[in-house]
Order: sequence, then C-alpha cells, then structure tokens
Amino acid sequence: MTYTVYDDIITMKLIQEACKVLGVSMEAILKLFGEYFFKFCKMSGYDRMLRTLGGNLTEFIENLDALHSYLALSYQEMNAPSFRVERGADGEMLLHYYSDRSGLCHIVPGIIEAVAKDFFDIDVTLDILDMNEEVGRTGKKEHVVFLVMQKACRQIRRARPNKLQDPEDIPRDQQALETAFLRMKEKYLSVSVYPGKKSPWDVVRGIVMFGKGRLRDSFEPMYPEKLWIEERTFCNAFPFHIVFDETLRIKQAGVNIQKYVPGLQTQKIRLDEYFSIVHPQVTFNIFSICKFINSQFVLKTRREMMPETWQYQPTLKLRGQMIWMESLRCMIFMCSPKLRSLQELEEHKMHLSDIAPHDTTRDLILLNQQRLAEMELSNQLEMKKEELRILSKHLAIEKKKTETLLYAMLPEHVANQLKEGKKVAAGEFETCTILFSDVVTFTNICAACEPIQIVNMLNSMYSKFDRLTSVHEVYKVETIGDAYMVVGGVPVPIESHAQRVANFALGMRISAKEVMNPVTGEPIQIRVGIHTGPVLAGVVGDKMPRYCLFGDTVNTASRMESHGLPNKVHLSPTAYRALENQGFEIIERGAIEVKGKGKMTTYFLIRNLNATEDEIMGRHKTPLDDKASDEAPLSRNPNAGGDSMESADHQPSTDQIKISPFPNDPRPSAFCILL
Repeated sequence: MTYTVYDDIITMKLIQEACKVLGVSMEAILKLFGEYFFKFCKMSGYDRMLRTLGGNLTEFIENLDALHSYLALSYQEMNAPSFRVERGADGEMLLHYYSDRSGLCHIVPGIIEAVAKDFFDIDVTLDILDMNEEVGRTGKKEHVVFLVMQKACRQIRRARPNKLQDPEDIPRDQQALETAFLRMKEKYLSVSVYPGKKSPWDVVRGIVMFGKGRLRDSFEPMYPEKLWIEERTFCNAFPFHIVFDETLRIKQAGVNIQKYVPGLQTQKIRLDEYFSIVHPQVTFNIFSICKFINSQFVLKTRREMMPETWQYQPTLKLRGQMIWMESLRCMIFMCSPKLRSLQELEEHKMHLSDIAPHDTTRDLILLNQQRLAEMELSNQLEMKKEELRILSKHLAIEKKKTETLLYAMLPEHVANQLKEGKKVAAGEFETCTILFSDVVTFTNICAACEPIQIVNMLNSMYSKFDRLTSVHEVYKVETIGDAYMVVGGVPVPIESHAQRVANFALGMRISAKEVMNPVTGEPIQIRVGIHTGPVLAGVVGDKMPRYCLFGDTVNTASRMESHGLPNKVHLSPTAYRALENQGFEIIERGAIEVKGKGKMTTYFLIRNLNATEDEIMGRHKTPLDDKASDEAPLSRNPNAGGDSMESADHQPSTDQIKISPFPNDPRPSAFCILL
C-alpha cells in the first residue's frame, strides 16, 4: 500500500530472501535497490523535482534534506536520513550519512552513482571510509562517511573520442586509483575527530581529488561594500528570523517571531531556553549547528516557556536555514512557520498575513492543502481497491462453492450452458448403461421407525453411494425415496460405460452391508438392476431444472431392479452382452416373466475377477495390503473393478478396516470422515 508505513524488519527479511535467491551479498542487493529506487522515483513523477535540486552533485546532495522536509509535509511518518557534505577548495568531497535506521547505508552508493550519471553525466564511486554509531539526543544514530571519487575515464573519452584507451593503461589506472584510495582513507582516519580551533574545511582539504574536474561551477558572486537596509526594515521584511552568538544568546529576532514567542523580547536569553532542535537530531550547541550547517533545521518552542493561556495550543515549529556570519561571530536562523495545512494555521491562531509576501510558505500551505486532499482521496481509493480485491477473493470462493453444488445437480457442460442463458438441447445417446437400486422391505421399515431414523439411514447409504460415483466416474441421475439411479456413458459418452456401472453396483452391494436396519439392527439389503440401451437426455423445467433420461431403456432398467433378488445385481440380456468377456463372473438366472416385456433371459453379476474389494471401493492400500498383493498378484483391467459376493462375505467389515482418504473423491461421506 502506497501510504502505509512498513517496519524495517520486513525490508531486511525481503533483502535476506533476495540474497538467498540471487546468491549475492546484502551490500550488492542494497546498492542495486538504490539504483532502482532512483528510477522508481523518476517514474513516480519526481523527475523534475529531483533535477532542480542543484546544478551539480554537491548542491544536489546538500538539498536532499530540504526535499525530505518538504515530503514530510505530506508523509508525516516519513523517517528520512540526513546528509552532510564536506567540501574542499580543490573539489574533494566527503559525504556523511546519518540515520537511526541501521543496515540501510549501502543504498546510498546506488542512488548517488545513478544520480551523478543521469543528471550530471559523470561517473563517481562511493567507498566507505568510516562507519560508527553516535549517541545523540534521540539515541544511537548510524554515521557513515563515504569517500566520493570521480572516474577519469569519461573525461578521457570526451578529450579523445576517436581513440581507444591503451589496454595496458586500464590496470595501471585501476592500481593507482586503489593506492590513492588507501592513502586517502588512512589520512582521513588519522585526522582527530575533535577539530579544536581548526576549521572543518581545513580538516578535509586535499583528501580527495576529482581528477581535473570540479563538482562546483566557476561562478564568483560580487558583494556590496555595506548593507543597504535599515534594522527595522530588515526585521519587518523577515518577520521570522533569529540571530544568536556562539553562546546561543539571542541578539535579534523578527517581529512576528516575537509576537508568537513573547519571551524573545527579554534581554540576554538563550535560544535553547525557548527552543529545542527537531531536525537534524543533534545536541543544541554552536559546534553541532556548524557541523550540520548545510542541513535544514527545524526548531520547536518549549511548551513550558509559553504563556499559560497557550498551554493547550500546538507548539510552534520553525523551519529554515542556519547561516554563519564570521565577522560578527554570530549565526542567523532564517526561518518560516512549519505548517502543513490551513487547519494547522488556524490551530496556531495564525493568518497568512503573518507570513511575509515573499515567503513561499504561503503558497506551500495552500498547495499542500490540495495535496493532502488528493492524498486522502488516493488513500481511500487504494483502500477500496484492496477491499474489492479481498471481496473478489471471497466471491471467487463462494462462486466455487456454488458451482460445486450446481455441478452436483447437473452435468458441468449443461450447467455452464444454463449459466450463460442458453437453452440446452436434448441429446440422443446410442448406447449407455442405467442402474436402479432400492431397499428391500423399505415400506415395512418406514412403518416401524421414526422419520429421523429413516433419514439417517438413507443419508448414510446415499453418502456411500455418492462417493462411489466419483470412484467409478458414473453420473448420478436422481434419488426418489429409497430408489437410486445412475448412468454410465451419459452425459459424456465412453466405451467402458457398462464396466463402470457394473463395478459401481458391486461397490453398492459392499457399502450396503455397512448401513444398519434401524428395526432389526442387521445390515440392510438392496436390489440392483442394470440395463444397456439407447436413451434421450435433456434438461427439464425452469425452476429447479433436472437432467433427466427418457426412453424404454429406463423402464427396462427399472424392471430389472423390481424383478431382482435381495443382495443380487440383476442384468438384462443387453447388459450381459456388454459385460461378456470383460473380466466379470456372471451366472444365468434363466427366463422370467417381466412386466410389460414378456419372457426375458436374465443374469446375475457375481464379481469382478480382476479387482479386489479395496480397488472396487477406491481405498488406498496399506503396506500389508501391498505385501499380500505381491504374494498373489492380479492383472487388473483398468476399466473394470469389483469383487465377488462370496469374497465380500469373508472380508472383515469396513468398521474394522482403517479407511484412508480417497484421492478421486473431493467430498467423502460423513461416515468416512468419522472413521
């Protein structure tokens, strides 16, 4: 999220993971991130703002703190580092980096090198001269000193564009560069950190040379012999300014700063009695101020020094520049009120007229007011976008649930056509296999039991049957009372439809033994009838539409079930021919009178000769099962499965067998979950 502040711990974790993935050091990752961050800022609309920070690299770095201060008006929780440049007369440069966020200093070389190359067309390198922690007013701060060196190769190319550099000169130049760097580093570290009376510019003078070029331009200003302005006029023209000496004694103050900090009219008061330094985070003395003289300073009034009537008023913050006046041995703080919006202006009981007309703080307050409104709108839009993403994700989950329920009621391709608003045309299937089953003496069971017992019994039985439809990939058409109807080869035609339905029937017979009759406490008995033939299939109805089958094949399959025997799978002649020579044991029942059909020779399906009960039921094998199967291997037909009734009688009940999850069934029955 753009306007969310993330902890540095998250950043460091991301960097560590990137190091593992890319196989490079953390320093290299941070430097590459610095290069990309510069490009990212340009792409984000800050290109022109960055280009106008300074006319050369030194001025650019010196104004980074001012840019961060401006951005802090919009991003209040921004915790930016501070930069200080030490310059010499011959163009040498040391960059001091201060931050209370440790471990991120290696980003700086990537940013500065990219800026130098893009904005100023120079190649520079940054090397760490010193790294330590300073205990300041707000705690420990990471202080890193970078040695900034300009490469001479680009100047050579400009001077002799048509002549290639001698290959022997490259290692020689590199060796000389490294020798110079070590000598400069040793010289820097040998310098005392306590300057005493020595000027800080004299300390670093002559340390680093930028070849024949300079970081600053050659402009030389001209100054008047005397200052042509009256004291009163100056104090009115710059209503927010303070002049103080080396002991922080206030010598002069602007008219409006006296108005909002009345104590400044008192003679011989110290600046640190009425103000504290907010930025940079340094101790309040003249040495620290001189050290960061190129930084933007923010001072805040001390609440205890304000009049009692102002105790509940926000403290005034002044933002501006410190300028050292050597001849007077005094420092002048040219500043303006640090205000983010018109609301803050009102809270301080100030007006735009209190700010000098030439002071851009007026425009800044008005522009930032609009900027804050735009940011708030952008933040709200981003939050709404995130909420929509989460809602979309939840909607996708709910849609998946709805589709799962819909596909359980209708074939998938039929359901998709109905969702698109299309009418589903009836389809004719030349051959398919239909199965009907019912519970023996179901009417008597209903008469002797409570309705809830019947519901529980049917739910247990149908849950087991439903699981088997996924195992053998047959389509469940419907259930009416105790009747259960499935079909193979519809709605997706498949050659092995008869074998699939036959395996399903054998599995039904095994599963029925696990469902108890609530009256007798014994396993229920079912009758199963199977017939193969042509059907017509289509969707019937607009409200609660159903995918139904029509034709004489449906009637004949129903007759096979009604004329069957308990715990037997009854086959019609066409079903027998479809299963003949397919690895099933089938016995002839003989000729029987079938209602509406006359005499028919029917058959009983006994077992699948090539599959075990576990394969029929879709159970995972245990290591013991694998050992047993190694001792008695079976050549299994992948399109067939089943087990004989005799072998099923000798197998332990499923209550005694540990059932593993079924890979082909996304919705196991409640009974399986319980086990």
